Amino acid sequence: MKKYTILLLLLAAGTQFSCNQDLDPTVYSSLTNTNGYQTKSDAIAAINSIYGRLKGPSVGDNYSYWATRHFALTDIATDLGHCQFGGDPGQLSLGTWNSANGLLREDWNAMYKLIANANNAIFNITPMSGITVAEKAQFIAEAKFLRCSAYMDLTDSWGPVILITEANLGNPGYLDQTPPSSVEEIDAFMIKELTEAADVLPVNYKNNEIYGTNDVGRATKGAALTLLAKLYLRSHDWQKVVTYTQKVMDLHEYSLYPSYLGLFKESNKWCSENIFSSLSDANTNGTELLNHFGPVDHPVVQNRWQYYTVNWDFYNTFGDEDERKQCFFPEYMGTDGLLHKQAPYLGAQPPAGEFYMQDVSTKKYADDETTTYYDGHSVNILRYADVLLSRAEALNEISGPTQEAIDLINQVKGRSHAKLLVLSEHNQASLRDAILQERGWELFYEGKRRADLIRMNKYDVLVNAYHLRVGEAALIKMPQNKYYTYPQSQVDLNPNLSNADRQ
Repeated sequence: MKKYTILLLLLAAGTQFSCNQDLDPTVYSSLTNTNGYQTKSDAIAAINSIYGRLKGPSVGDNYSYWATRHFALTDIATDLGHCQFGGDPGQLSLGTWNSANGLLREDWNAMYKLIANANNAIFNITPMSGITVAEKAQFIAEAKFLRCSAYMDLTDSWGPVILITEANLGNPGYLDQTPPSSVEEIDAFMIKELTEAADVLPVNYKNNEIYGTNDVGRATKGAALTLLAKLYLRSHDWQKVVTYTQKVMDLHEYSLYPSYLGLFKESNKWCSENIFSSLSDANTNGTELLNHFGPVDHPVVQNRWQYYTVNWDFYNTFGDEDERKQCFFPEYMGTDGLLHKQAPYLGAQPPAGEFYMQDVSTKKYADDETTTYYDGHSVNILRYADVLLSRAEALNEISGPTQEAIDLINQVKGRSHAKLLVLSEHNQASLRDAILQERGWELFYEGKRRADLIRMNKYDVLVNAYHLRVGEAALIKMPQNKYYTYPQSQVDLNPNLSNADRQ
């Protein structure tokens, strides 16, 4: 079997590294204009530091951004996610968040730290004379893609935000209190950046002249094209979604992994379905995904917290034939001697020997392969199933149900042996609902759900319906809750970030 060099996103405080085995980078305690950004190793270290920000990191805390906490914003605060604990995630689960919420603050900070690393890399790599023109173009394209991925997440969550680029670093007043840019302005910026990146980035890193190894996990042409498709999906530019998903498909680089359960195994670091992912290694670069997602009192997946979970209403929508329904821990004999299971009805009291779980833990980041405290699960930020479903959605919005749209959805369903759709049974509205449901089944806890609900005008409808059914208040209001409240710490720094219409 061909061996791959996986880009492990390691970044310790004050140090940077190169993931190429044939390079021996100098490690600086502090990079400056005189001792840094002179060699290829320096440039690679700067680029790798941006990838590192996808997972945080910060000293003593190894589970920021895509390493765990981002899912609280994108999935817990929807119709499928749940957190039975209080505090910041509990606020998001109940729809009671405000500007003091710590998860909002930490996610904002993580995204802007990534942007800061990207800006610094582009600013300092651009004038370098110690690397080739091709190397410079490659490194800058990677940085632009990563920066756009953070701006996409920022605008999904907060809408208008501060747009800062490498151009601001040469301006003595770049730290001045500036007003946020509109989503439309940031979209235009991202379209330009991603188009430029897609023209430079390779389809893959096999036999790559610049890195010399197959560094899976780096930004590729397919990743840039997919993020463009996602951007156009958000803005309802359906024809461009069709165009860019076709460009991704025409690369002939991606295909669905044979097994849905196998796709998320810790041992499956990279496969044909991965377009862009945050990668980990349990021994040297682990996360606490498994701790947050794993079940409590489980005899095999032990000592976990069942913190980020799926509500029973969502779990119960899966057909029994659907392999994706096996991606949970719905019933097991716990180490506490109790049978953990779903209550037969709301408010039921368990008999002796049983424990009714408030929600259900998912195996997506908590399979039984992991024995370490920190785990090495990959997080699929962009994957091929999303491309297929996005294209189907765009085709339906353009012309209603077509056989191509049905076939695209059924590719995803067929992988999991789910019940297939039939063209004659759908009109445009019913297929739109079926696509939203399919995206929930396929992409739960992959950072997509809140954006999907908002795009399809179902955020308040579906989230409030769930809360009312389980006896909670229906607190989601649109358009007030389309975007999160800006973190109070940021409002204090820049009063141009106003929460007047957000809480």
